[in-house]
Amino acid sequence: MTTAGDIMHRGAQWIPAHETLDRAAQLMRELGVGALPISDANERLCGILTDRDIVIGCVALGRDPSKVTAGEMAQGTPRWIDASADVTDVLHEMQEHRIRRLPVIENKRLVGMISESDLARHLTDEQIVGWAESVYARSSTTH
Repeated sequence: MTTAGDIMHRGAQWIPAHETLDRAAQLMRELGVGALPISDANERLCGILTDRDIVIGCVALGRDPSKVTAGEMAQGTPRWIDASADVTDVLHEMQEHRIRRLPVIENKRLVGMISESDLARHLTDEQIVGWAESVYARSSTTH
């Protein structure tokens, strides 16, 4: 059985909710990633911040990224998967919620992230096609 822990990218790091978006952007650059899980004061997942969130939700609105916090950008219920979960559960979670990145948790701690590139490296062509169709398909309410 292939697990989330087998396909994840190790070394993911939190951005604390109180950190500013300019610091988040710097950390993304340092780590070479486009998304960071956001942690609350108890190091619990409270959201995910993407580079797109910073641009669209802050900069494009004329807000100052040195004054807006990661926690202010956290929206909705964050999704995650246990490191021991089967890869079919990973695909289901990502497809069900139409997400492209999924934090991996073990013993209540962040141990990695699964992204599109991780899926591409570890899944069959059939699995990738099914995932892409679900995640990228336009919903019936969009034009």
